[in-house]
Amino acid sequence: MILVWALGGGDGGTSSSSSNNSSRLVAIIIIIIIIVVVVAIAALVVVVVAVVIIVVGYGSSSSIVVVVVVVIVVVVAVVVVVVIVVVVVLVVVVVEVVVVVIVVVVVLVVVIIVVVVVLVVVLVVVVVVVVVVVVVVVVVVVVVVVVVVPVHFLLEVVVVVVVVVVVVVVVVVVVVVVVIIVKNSEVAE
Repeated sequence: MILVWALGGGDGGTSSSSSNNSSRLVAIIIIIIIIVVVVAIAALVVVVVAVVIIVVGYGSSSSIVVVVVVVIVVVVAVVVVVVIVVVVVLVVVVVEVVVVVIVVVVVLVVVIIVVVVVLVVVLVVVVVVVVVVVVVVVVVVVVVVVVVVPVHFLLEVVVVVVVVVVVVVVVVVVVVVVVIIVKNSEVAE
């Protein structure tokens, strides 16, 4: 629906053509960001899995556990990023930007809970480290969003999306690094 609307679909009309054009511009930019984000995260998965196989060892139980953790976290990250972007588009066009901040913060909290739950189920050892890192990242994100958001709404959308993507990538990278270190220490013992 957003794609159709961005490409010029939806109800026509000349009374609010400028606002429609700006809204479509936002939607097009968001669609491009979604594609870039998904491709970037997919590339990150490939690199991480390759590193895990090289460092931990192909076919070992440790590498299988790490790869499973990475895949779960990345799938959650991709889904959440796409949902956040779509929600941000709809909210920015329909409501005010203040609501966007609330939505982003709420979704980030949900992401963190999901990531921590996955880690608790799969690897209890790294939960403490990841929770600390995630809390720090979330505090930074909230501050950045609250401080930077009062600008033009198009810039707000881009800033919020970029911040969310950075958070997701940071969480994934931290999880992977910690897991690899823990598993290497276990193998060494």
